[in-house]
Amino acid sequence: FESFPPGHLYSSKSGGFRRWYNPPWFSEAILSVPYDPLVLRRAFENAVTKRLMTDVPFGVLLSGGLDSSLVASITARYLAGTKAAKHWGAQLHSFCVGLEGSPDLKAAREVADYLGTVYHEFHFTVQDGIDAFEDVIYHIETYDITTIRASTPMFLMSRKIKSLGVKMVISGEGSDEIFGGYLYFHKAPNKDEFHRETCRKIKALHQYDYLRANKATSAWGLEARVPFLDKEFINVAMSIDPEAKMIKKDEGRIEKWVLRRAFDDEEHPYLPKHILYRQKEQFSDGVGYSWIDGLKAHAARHVTDKMMFNASFIFPHNTPTTKEAYYYRMIFERFFPQVIF
Repeated sequence: FESFPPGHLYSSKSGGFRRWYNPPWFSEAILSVPYDPLVLRRAFENAVTKRLMTDVPFGVLLSGGLDSSLVASITARYLAGTKAAKHWGAQLHSFCVGLEGSPDLKAAREVADYLGTVYHEFHFTVQDGIDAFEDVIYHIETYDITTIRASTPMFLMSRKIKSLGVKMVISGEGSDEIFGGYLYFHKAPNKDEFHRETCRKIKALHQYDYLRANKATSAWGLEARVPFLDKEFINVAMSIDPEAKMIKKDEGRIEKWVLRRAFDDEEHPYLPKHILYRQKEQFSDGVGYSWIDGLKAHAARHVTDKMMFNASFIFPHNTPTTKEAYYYRMIFERFFPQVIF
């Protein structure tokens, strides 16, 4: 088995894949278009408003981080003039999930109040997540640790959103890959390496973050729309000279500086300043820091040291190196047994 690669067609006649999506950045070509914050802002606003064409009840996923907050802000700003507003009302619905007292819930609540959305906050416990593991792994079809950690809260939230009659949500997936938003991008040695890594991350989205967003929502018949992955927007964002995206603390440029600056409007602010410049939180951390510790403790109770000692014999391909990884792999193999000839 192999993953169906993004941007490709498969022909049974020719017996292979052929790529149809071929923008310059796909081959990691480095463009040098000067950074213009207004051009980037307009491109993203167009990407969001394009996704407001809908005839079903909808809302936005709101973690309180930069990406989802920008999506919510633009949606709230432009919703009033759309057909969707005539059908479902001009007040936007926003949704957040987390453990009680998590960082995301606090920030999302503040953004929702600032934007005037109808805010829906969902709480879950570590045990709720553990109880859902089998369903989550079955639906997302992976044993990747980070993906499962982040998929579980999203899976639980999607179930509750669908129970409210909502059928579509707009999400902020993809921004970190396009703009180098992960903290390890601080270590990029030069703009060429920075750009190549963003290209690599975008091309792997279908195996990780977007796999999570797509399958955790689809499991409940909920559609997720992702404006950051709009083809026209990606072309604009990836054509910017990577030098502008580089993180330079001595110049006050933190990660995703080009996106933050594009929406830093003093006259008609999109977001409060401290939200606009909030540092990146991994989704699985933002829902509550005790989440990861709870998962590791649960796995340690079900995977013995002897099982880990024999892991390379039981799972010779992609051998799990931690008890948490071994635990997820056991569940995965039960649903998708690997037959070795």
